[in-house]
Amino acid sequence: MTAEGQAPPPPVLNIANLLTMSRLVMVPVFLVALFWDGGHDTLWRWIATGVFALASITDRIDGEVARKRGLVTDFGKIADPIADKALTGAALVGLSLLGDLPWWATWVIIARELGVTLLRFWVIRHGVIAASHGGKIKTLLQAIAIGLYLMPLGSWADIPRWIVLGAALIATVVTGLDYVVRALRLRAAGGAKADA
Repeated sequence: MTAEGQAPPPPVLNIANLLTMSRLVMVPVFLVALFWDGGHDTLWRWIATGVFALASITDRIDGEVARKRGLVTDFGKIADPIADKALTGAALVGLSLLGDLPWWATWVIIARELGVTLLRFWVIRHGVIAASHGGKIKTLLQAIAIGLYLMPLGSWADIPRWIVLGAALIATVVTGLDYVVRALRLRAAGGAKADA
């Protein structure tokens, strides 16, 4: 306990943040598997899907571990979405380069993710914008959509792929607009405090 009777802040180097960093390490591994043997070898596509799924699961686990064990840090609040964006961005660009996913869908998602990241840094001295519930749903829908495009399922999966991708794109745009509103409110509140 500190002199004020409060618990000390959690260390930056903790299990939740290590899981987040492991997700970043898995990005190049995923890309190697995705592009191995021309990018359309069935075995390597399943391997790439497995690596992507494992990395996506760490996203779910690190947040739960951080909250349950009191390991939430400002570093984790920023590193976690960056790790998500690195994994998602690598998968989207990789799939588009291979001709499996339309580039326009990739650009909509990447533009939103970069925009939200810039918003986070724009307001960081006023506070941290933590992931919202809608943002978590968006991340889940994107992960499922990417997983469907990664798996070598054949043309019968085209309709389910488009349905999930459409839902992911809608969630991506709507939550992006929500982050803009939250960032503006945070900046306005910070400006009001500075003027007080």
